[in-house]
Amino acid sequence: MNFAPSEAQQAWYARTRYFAETELLPIAREADETGRFPIHLVRRMGELGLLAGPIDPGLGGSGMDHLSFALVYEALGWADASVRGFLAVHGGLVCQILAEHGSERQQRDWLPRLASGDAIGCYCLTEPGAGSDAAALASQARRDGDDYVISGEKIWITNGGIADLALVFARDPDIPTPPGRAYRQICAFLVPTDTPGFQRQPMPGQELGHRAADHARIRFEDMRVPATSLLGEPGRGFNLAMAALDHGRLGVAAGAVGLGQACLDASVDFARRRRAFGQRIGDFEMIQASLADSAADIDAARLLVYRAAWLKDQGQPSTRATSTAKLFATEAALRAAGEAVLIHGGRGYSNAYPVERHWRDIKGLQIYEGSSHIQRIVIARALLGPDDAEPIASS
Repeated sequence: MNFAPSEAQQAWYARTRYFAETELLPIAREADETGRFPIHLVRRMGELGLLAGPIDPGLGGSGMDHLSFALVYEALGWADASVRGFLAVHGGLVCQILAEHGSERQQRDWLPRLASGDAIGCYCLTEPGAGSDAAALASQARRDGDDYVISGEKIWITNGGIADLALVFARDPDIPTPPGRAYRQICAFLVPTDTPGFQRQPMPGQELGHRAADHARIRFEDMRVPATSLLGEPGRGFNLAMAALDHGRLGVAAGAVGLGQACLDASVDFARRRRAFGQRIGDFEMIQASLADSAADIDAARLLVYRAAWLKDQGQPSTRATSTAKLFATEAALRAAGEAVLIHGGRGYSNAYPVERHWRDIKGLQIYEGSSHIQRIVIARALLGPDDAEPIASS
C-alpha cells in the first residue's frame, strides 16, 4: 500500500500551509484573545480554492478529492482551530451535502457563491434539548400550502452569526411514522438568513477554546419558507444530517492531526533551546519519551485520517473509519497538547506560547460533530451489527 499523498494532494497541503503560516498564524493569537472571527480571510480562502472542497468545478468547486481536503484541514488546524472549524461547517457540513442532495437549481443558486466566499454557510442542528441525540430535536416545520412555517431554537451554531445560508433541520409533525421512528419526520431546508423570522445572537459566555469561532443562538419565529427550500425528500432530514456529520468528522480528525503536529513542533523546538542543569532539556530521557510518544500518536492518527479519506474517495463505506479517525486523532492531540504545556513549564501555562491555546482548542474537537463517547458508540454498533444473531443458551 502507498500511504504517500500524490503530488497533486501534496500541492493542496503546501498551498494551504503557506496561507496558514503567512496569513493565518500571525493573527491567530489576537483573534483568540478578542473573540473575533477573521472574516476577511474567507474570500482569500475562496481565491485559493479551499472553501468548497470536493465539489465539481462546474459548480465553482476546486475538484479536489477527500484526501486533499483532509490535508487542507490538517494545515489549517496546525495554525488555528477556529478557522479550521469554520471550513468544516461551511465546506463539509453545508457544501458537500448540498452538492450530494440538492436540486440542480439549489446547487446552481448557492454552490458557486459558497465556493468563492461570496456567501457563508452554517448547519443548524443542535438544540437545547437535542445535542448528541439529534433525533430528539423539537423545532417544527408545518406545511402551509406551498410553504413551510418553521418555529424553534438552535444553539452553538458555528458560523451562525455571519452566515448567508443556513441548513436547517426541523420536524414535520404531520408526516406519519411508526412508533419509535419519529426521526423520519425530520426535514432539511436551505434558508437564506435574511428570511423574515430568522433571528440570531451570539452565544452567551466565553468558550474554553475556539474563541475566534462564530457561535450563535438562532431562533425561528414562524419563519415562512417556500417548499422549494426543502433539501432532499420530506422525512429524509435525519439521514442528511448524519451524512453531513460524517463529512464533518473527517475535518475534525484531520484538524486534530494538524493541531497535534503543532504541539509536537513547538515541544521539539522548545526542548532544543531551553537549557536546565547545564544541558538542553531535550537531552533528558523523560522529555525524549514524551516527544517520542507524541510523534507516534500523531503518525498513527494521520494514517487513520488518510485511510478514512481514501475510503471516501473510493466510494466505499467510511462511517466507522471516520469515527475511528476522529476518536483517535482528538485523543492523541489532547495527549500531545498536555505534554506540550508540561514541557514548556510556566511558559506553557500562559499565552506567551501557542500551546496553551492548542490545549484549550483540542477539548472542543473532542466534542464537535459527536463527542468521543458518541464515536465509541458508532464504532461499537458497526462492529456488532443488527440484533439478529442466534442467541447462545446460558449454561
